Amino acid sequence: MAVLEIRDLHVTVDTDEGTLPILNGVNLTIRSGETHAIMGPNGSGKSTLASTIAGHPKYTVTGGTITLDGADVLAMTVDERARAGLFLAMQYPVEIPGVTVTNFLRTAKTAVDGEAPAIRTWAKEVKEGMANLRMDPRFAQRNVNEGFSGGEKKRHEILQLELLKPHFAILDETDSGLDVDALKIVSEGVNRAKESTGLGVLLITHYTRILRYIKPEFVHLIVKGKVVEEGGPELAERLEEEGYAAYLPADAPIEA
Repeated sequence: MAVLEIRDLHVTVDTDEGTLPILNGVNLTIRSGETHAIMGPNGSGKSTLASTIAGHPKYTVTGGTITLDGADVLAMTVDERARAGLFLAMQYPVEIPGVTVTNFLRTAKTAVDGEAPAIRTWAKEVKEGMANLRMDPRFAQRNVNEGFSGGEKKRHEILQLELLKPHFAILDETDSGLDVDALKIVSEGVNRAKESTGLGVLLITHYTRILRYIKPEFVHLIVKGKVVEEGGPELAERLEEEGYAAYLPADAPIEA
C-alpha cells in the first residue's frame, strides 16, 4: 500500500504586494484506494496545495514535509515526482501548440515508465481510452488542448490518468466547466482508474455534484490555509447546505 503524507505544510507565494503565506500547517494522509475530497472557500489554499504537491516553482515551502512511501517529495524534481507516481489534473489545462495528443501521450508514458510502450498494445489502449471517454478519435492527431472545449480538455486529462497509471491523482477542480454529461463521463474515468490500479485520489472541489459520482471516504475543509474540520461524505453535504460562512469572520466578503 502506497502512502502520501503531508505534515505541517507551510507555503508562501511572492506577489506585487510582497510574500504572502497561503498554507499554514496542512496535515493530510492519503493511502492507496482512498478518495479524499478537499473543500473550502475561494482563496483558502486548495489549488496551492495541489500545485505544491506537483512541484510548481511559483510556490515556496517554508516548513513541513511531503513524503511518498517515506521518500522526500520536496527533494524531487517535477519529473521525478511523476515517475514516483504522482499525477496532477490541472484546473486550467494548457495548450501545447505543435505537439499532437498522440505524441504527447506516448512521450509521457515513456518518461514515466522509463521505456517506450509497445506500439501495437499502446495504440489499442489509447483507442479504448478515448472511446471510454467519448473523445473523437480525430483528437489524437490534434495539438494538445488547442481548440478543445473545457469538457474536452478535462477528458484529455483523465485519459492521461488512465494511461499513465499513477499511484496518486490530485484532481484540481476537475468538475469546473463541465456539463452534466461530461461530468459523468469524467467521473467514470476516475472510478475506472481507481478500480483497476488502486489509485489514491485527492479531489479538490467547491461543490458536491462531482461527489455524487466519485464517492469520497474522507472530506477535509480548508479555510485560510489550514484543515479546520474533517469527516465523511456527510460533511460535504452539510457544507453544500450551509456554505462556509460559519468558518469565516462575520465581516468577510462573500465571493461569487
